[in-house]
Amino acid sequence: MPVKMSKLLRRRFALLLIAAFSMGALHVRVTFAENRLPPGLIALKPRPAPALHLANMDGKVFDLRDLRGHWVMVHFWATWCAPCRREMPTIQAMQEKLVPKYLRLLVVNTSETDDDVFLFLGGIGSELNPLMDRDGTVTDRWQPRGLPSTYLVDPRGRLRYLALGGRRWDSEAYLHFLTHLPR
Repeated sequence: MPVKMSKLLRRRFALLLIAAFSMGALHVRVTFAENRLPPGLIALKPRPAPALHLANMDGKVFDLRDLRGHWVMVHFWATWCAPCRREMPTIQAMQEKLVPKYLRLLVVNTSETDDDVFLFLGGIGSELNPLMDRDGTVTDRWQPRGLPSTYLVDPRGRLRYLALGGRRWDSEAYLHFLTHLPR
């Protein structure tokens, strides 16, 4: 037997359903936008980042552990790698916009000489300060599946995201993502 509702009760019920649906749809839309990754970025199951203790070309030593409390981008590259060569100017542009306010940047050259790296970076007018993994042991510890490979390490020192291959780090999608990483 159908239940009779007054016109006022039906109107209130309809408004309640519309409000509940709207809030639910809004929550779904916000959740999706917050979790959306830029193309090519892979979310990792959080795990401790491998050790990284390297010197730059001037001999200044950097240790990833010293950057706890900050998001850190660890980028592995080489001058002979064509995607790395195309990507490097976008990393330079990203660095100028984001570093150090939003994240720290460690650019790790893999198994090359200082002269090769200096000539390449000088040729593109880069101000990047690469760390030199001259014998490749740090790169082996991190086990990138190719070059370039970029890892994002969270403030607790855990691997959180991975990007394989070259990309435009200075694009709107990546800049937005990097500036909205949780603090």
